[in-house]
Amino acid sequence: MKSVTNKMILELIQKNEIVLCSTHAKLCIPIINRIYKKMCGGIKFAGIKVDNKLICDGHHRYVASLFANFPIEQISGISTSATKLVRWESIIFDEEDWDTSDKINMLNEQDAAYNNLPIVKIVELLQ
Repeated sequence: MKSVTNKMILELIQKNEIVLCSTHAKLCIPIINRIYKKMCGGIKFAGIKVDNKLICDGHHRYVASLFANFPIEQISGISTSATKLVRWESIIFDEEDWDTSDKINMLNEQDAAYNNLPIVKIVELLQ
């Protein structure tokens, strides 16, 4: 399975295939890739929070779902006066991993519990 790259994300943005709007100026490619690999393996995730096409919570899940062709539920979110639209073209896609190994393990445990699977199945998808 190929990993999602900055180049792939830029190509997706240029093709205007992104329906929802971002409210973050920076996203993490390694996080997108972990979620993408899990989605390709059939792992389900909680819905993303959206308010009038603005993503309030779930940016990484949303981008990963576009590459995995994996439907993700959109649930009602709440934006505030501090919520600002960020054009996808201006987002920095950071190649540095934002998560520690402890956080990755915790997220894997959560995903295993959410999908009623042993943690080993989640870990195998990431290898």
